[in-house]
Amino acid sequence: MVLTHGAGANSQAPLLRALAEAFADAGFTILRCNLPFRQLRPFGPPSPGDATRDRAGIKNAVAAMKKLEGGPVAVSETRGRIFLAGHSYGGRQSSMLAAEQPELAAGLALLSYPLHPPRRPEQQRTEHLPGLGTPAFFVHGTRDPFGSIGELERALKLIPARTKLVPIEGAGHDLGFKGKARNEELPKLILSTFAAFFQATS
Repeated sequence: MVLTHGAGANSQAPLLRALAEAFADAGFTILRCNLPFRQLRPFGPPSPGDATRDRAGIKNAVAAMKKLEGGPVAVSETRGRIFLAGHSYGGRQSSMLAAEQPELAAGLALLSYPLHPPRRPEQQRTEHLPGLGTPAFFVHGTRDPFGSIGELERALKLIPARTKLVPIEGAGHDLGFKGKARNEELPKLILSTFAAFFQATS
């Protein structure tokens, strides 16, 4: 699994670290990586011109994962398959890359997908979704200002591939990982529901 971060974070984000640990304990090989925009600038959000380069960075990470031999592997139902996972911006870029190159990954895990900017529901980021043929697993807080559960449910109907949405009650865009706050049960929930979804799609 290639795991990428949001626009304001990096690969050391607490949510990504907790998720990587849970999946690694279950036998997955995990690559947490900084997107190219973050490699160039330690602080600040990506610019519109960064997106293409960031997707290329994700593709390079997939190539690096494919070269790995030995080491832990996931449970039999996901053995040998590569998944793209990302929080917010990282997830959006992963989904766009999968729409462009459907053979690249077996599935997507998209955490807090940024459906639109806060308070701007008219600016839907859904253009690529009708072309997404990769099974997609979404985790989204019920208080996420980047899109309500209802809005996300409508957006998922645009995706021709199989999808699943896991709402997290009361969570915002950070999914309960903000500052020193930690939703300790969330990684376990994501792992179990992810595994069940992709076992069904294998």
